[in-house]
This record gives sequence, C-alpha cells and structure tokens, in this order.
Amino acid sequence: MQIHEEIEQCRDELISLRRDFHQHPELGFEEHRTAKIVETYLQALGLETERMATTGVVAVLEGELPGPTLMLRTDMDGLPIQEENDIPYASENPGVMHACGHDAHMAMLLMAARILVNRREDIRGSIKFVFQPNEEIAGAIYMVEEGVLEKPKVDAVLGIHVWTSLESGKIGITAGAVMGGLDVFKLTIFGRGGHTGLPEKAIDPILAAANLIQTTQMIQTREISNLKSTLIMFGKIAGGTKSNIIPDSVELEGSIRFIYKGGPDSVEQPTERFIRIAEQVCATHRCTCEINIEHENTPLINDPAMVEVAKSAAREVFTEESSLVDNISIASEDFSEFSERVPGVFMFLGAGNHLKETDFPHHNPRFNIDEDVLTNGVAMYVRAALHYFNRGREEKRR
Repeated sequence: MQIHEEIEQCRDELISLRRDFHQHPELGFEEHRTAKIVETYLQALGLETERMATTGVVAVLEGELPGPTLMLRTDMDGLPIQEENDIPYASENPGVMHACGHDAHMAMLLMAARILVNRREDIRGSIKFVFQPNEEIAGAIYMVEEGVLEKPKVDAVLGIHVWTSLESGKIGITAGAVMGGLDVFKLTIFGRGGHTGLPEKAIDPILAAANLIQTTQMIQTREISNLKSTLIMFGKIAGGTKSNIIPDSVELEGSIRFIYKGGPDSVEQPTERFIRIAEQVCATHRCTCEINIEHENTPLINDPAMVEVAKSAAREVFTEESSLVDNISIASEDFSEFSERVPGVFMFLGAGNHLKETDFPHHNPRFNIDEDVLTNGVAMYVRAALHYFNRGREEKRR
C-alpha cells in the first residue's frame, strides 16, 4: 500500500487522538495521562518504551540493517490558559489548554510511528521517537541531561510545528536561524514607600519602572543593528496596594528574544545591555534593583543538509511548488537544545484557515488548527525519515 493511502486510512484515528489530547491538556511535567496514552500506543506497535524527565516517553524502532539514528521529536505540554473555543472537544481541565498545537504534534508522531513500524525494510538504521514534556519552559535540556541523545547515539533530529500564521497547505522549511533565543527576566526595583501627597519624602519605584520600560527599548533600535532582530518585551508589572501610597518596590517580568547567538561573548549582547540600562536607570531614580535572568532557549539553527532532506520529502507530500516557503519566527523553541548538538531541521506546517477560524495566534484562548493538515504532517515525518536513510545509502555508494 502507498504511504499516502495508508495515512488516509488512519485519518479518523489521527483526528481522534488529537482531539483527545486537546480535551485533556496537562501542564509541563504533569503530563501523566498524556504519557500513559503515548506509552500504551507505542507498546501496542511492538515498541519498548522508556520514561525520561518524569513524563517524557522514548521508543526506538530498529531497521532491518544497521546505520545512523534519526530522532523524531514532539512536545506534550499544554498552557495555563482558559479555552474560549465552542467546540465538542474543548479542554475539560479548567485553566489549562493546548493553545500551541502540541496535541496535534503528538497525534502526528504517533501515527507516523504506526506507518514506519511497517517499513523496517526501508530503514537502514534506527528511529528514536521522542515525546518531550514541558516545552513551554525549556524541558528539552532535562532530556538531554538524562541521555536522550545517547543509547543509541542520535545522528540527526527532525521536528514539526503546526503554525496558524501560515496558510493551510503550505510548509515552511528554511536553512539557518529560524527561531529566536530567549532570556526571561524578573526584575525588582526597590525604592522607599511614602504618601503620594509627600512624594519628596519617598523614593518612587513606579516612576523608575516607567522610565526603565521605555529606556530599554533603545537597545533594539539604537544599539543593535536592525538586521539583527531583537525584542525586549514586558509581560508583567506589579506594585502598590492603594492609590495614595507610594510602594516600597515594583516587580517587572518579561523576555528578551533574539535570532542570533547571544551571550556575553556575542557582539550584540542584548541581555547584558538590558542589565546595564536597568541598573543605571534605577540609580538615576535613587532606586536599587535586583535582576534575575533565566537563559531558556538558544536560537534554533536548521542544518542545511537536513533542510534538503526535508525539502525533498515536502516535494512528494505537497503537490504545488508554491507550497514550500521560507518561515522564520523570533518566538523560541527548545528544540534548539537538540539541534545545537546534532544536525537538525525544524519545519512549520501551515494550519491557518480563516474560514475555519483557525488563524488565531498561538497562545491565544481561541487557538485551534485546521485538522485537514494533520495527514500532511504525518506524511512529512514518514517521508523525511525515509529520505534521510536513503540519502545515507547514496552517500555511501559515492
């Protein structure tokens, strides 16, 4: 049976899996029900499963002949969002929702495993299926530390993300940097509390916070080249208890995103510049500050050779050449923890359809996907995997 025919026969099961995951979302490292379903499904295919990073699930499919190991990775966790979609399979867990497509990712990879298990003769090596927890808060590094890239040693990695800002029927595959690095900051400004009628007797941290929010924006427009995308965003500000009280402190939280190599050794140094300005602004206002930085994700870089593998698969899955597009986002993805260590490719599967109301952005309470694209996602996993092993055979012949 042809691959596309076999996938079409599994369409109902594919959608059913996705909807079940969607209906029962779980936060990072709490994906206990999800992990059990994944384990049971893979074991029913004859694969042995292993738990990693608490709720992560790993299974290895060995081909009929020895060769390299390709890792196919998906994420598992939901988000702390109250769903607002009026659909039969809406989240049953209050305040938790699959608002990023991880439900679809898991369903597609499970179905790809089902197809690939029946094609061992075409696999010259091994395929490692990895279901990773807590993608939203950098869960990949925990799997790396527990040895997910070893036993067997992983030689390459491939991942897919449904993307509602990309039209259904298209797929984004781009070499080089495709997603941003991410540093998350928590900043507390300390002043001296007092009466709003006697501000000269106090030190106002709210005024310092307002100045700091505005002044740090100069980093991305005046200190770093416009050709090097940088975003400094504040997502939370908290302080004060009453309208006539100057508070002792104000808390700020936000993110610094960049699509180039960051860190203290980089030319751009966005986070280091942020710290410098924050400290100096606070000093100007006679305040002090405490800054905590979490380095969550490095930029995600697609390997050119793996991109060619993915593109060769896409030309078989998508009938029109115009379906294959470039797609780059400054949003971050901890898939970068894998692709930083082994050659990898991360693809964006278009799932946006205005008529079906599936063009809401990721992390929105109305987020949903066009389920008609799921079969294309399965086909990309399957065909890209087979192309990877075929490429290896051709290189050996040369």
